[in-house]
Amino acid sequence: MTCRVAELRRKEVISVKDGTRIGAVSDVEMDLTNARLTAILVNGRPRLFGLLGHEEDIVIRWPDIQVIGDDTVLVNYQERIHVRRRRGLLSFLFGEE
Repeated sequence: MTCRVAELRRKEVISVKDGTRIGAVSDVEMDLTNARLTAILVNGRPRLFGLLGHEEDIVIRWPDIQVIGDDTVLVNYQERIHVRRRRGLLSFLFGEE
């Protein structure tokens, strides 16, 4: 099976542990030296409709990905690894973090 990154970005990420929707794939991490996909990133949930920014993004490493289907990515991972916090409108206007 082959899949383009653009197609992967549309897929929903679901936990196989409890069936919860984690979010949608927003980006991927690649090891350019070995030409391998190392992780997928899922956007953090918006806080107050995005006005207060978003929760931290979630990185799901390649070994934790169980199945990549037509519409979903099933994952089994132990912990969430957060990478960055995006700033919202209010933090931009008032200089809050």
